[in-house]
Amino acid sequence: MALIMLILMNLAVMASLYIFIFILGAFFGIHLDPKTTSGLFMMAAVFGFGGAFISLLMSKWMAKRSMGVEIIDTPQNEAEEWLLSTIAKLSAKAGLKMPEVGIFDGPPNAFATGWNRNDALVAVSTGLLEIMDPKEIEGVLAHEMSHIKNGDMITMTLMQGVLNTFVIFISRIIADIISPKNEEGESNPFAYMAISFVLEMVFSLFSTALLMWFSRYREFKADEGAVKLSGPEGIYYALAKLGQIPKEELALPEGMKAFGIVGFLETLFASHPPIQQRLKHIEEIAQIR
Repeated sequence: MALIMLILMNLAVMASLYIFIFILGAFFGIHLDPKTTSGLFMMAAVFGFGGAFISLLMSKWMAKRSMGVEIIDTPQNEAEEWLLSTIAKLSAKAGLKMPEVGIFDGPPNAFATGWNRNDALVAVSTGLLEIMDPKEIEGVLAHEMSHIKNGDMITMTLMQGVLNTFVIFISRIIADIISPKNEEGESNPFAYMAISFVLEMVFSLFSTALLMWFSRYREFKADEGAVKLSGPEGIYYALAKLGQIPKEELALPEGMKAFGIVGFLETLFASHPPIQQRLKHIEEIAQIR
C-alpha cells in the first residue's frame, strides 16, 4: 500500500510540475532549461526525501529521548506484565513482530513509532494507565498497533518526502524567475536565496495542511483497526473518556506537541480528527452506542 501510494503521489507531483512548466512557457514565455530543471528536481528530491527518511530512522531514538520513555525489558510489577502480554497478544493477532514497549510520565496519551513494522515502539503514559480500565487501555494499544500494521510511519514519511520535494522545487523555480537579474541575466544570489526561503515557508504551510489531512484520515483507519483487533468498546470508551479531559491537560511535552493553532487553523493543521467525529465513525462501523 505504501509503495502504491508513493507511485501515485509521484505521478501526481510530476504531472503538476509538467503542467506548471507548460503554463510558464505557453502563457508567460518563460522557457526553463531542461538540464537545469532536471538537476534542480534531483537536488530537491535528495533534500526532500533525505530529511524525511533521516527523521524516520531516528524516530525511535528521538521519541525515547524527548519523552523520557522507559523500555520494559523485564516487568517489575503486574501492570507492566499485563502491558507486555496484551501487546504480545495484539501483535500476534495483527501478524506483527513484538514491538518495544515503554512507559513515560505524562498526561493520558500513547504513541507508536519506528522505521518499519518489525522495528517499532509502542509507549503509553502513566496518566493513561491511571485513568483507564484494562479494556480501554487495550483499545488504545490496538489503535497504536493498527498504525504499525497499516505502515503509517513509512507512508507518512513517503508523503512528507514528496511534499518536501515539491515545495523546494517550485520555490526555487519561482525565486529564479522573480529575483533581480544582472546584465548577464543571472539572478542575484542573495535575493534568490531570500525569496526561496520565504516561498518555502509559505508553500510549507500548504503542504503541512495536506499532510495533516492525511494524518487525520489514517487516525480513522487506525480506529477501524482497533475495532477489528480488540472490539469496539475499548477504543470507543477510551476516546469518550479522553474527550472529557480539558485539552491543556492532554498536551504532550514541548518536543512532541502537534500544531496548537486555534480557530480554523486548529482544524486545518490538526494531526487528529475531533474526538466526537471519531466516536461517530466507530458508532457507524460497529453499531455501538
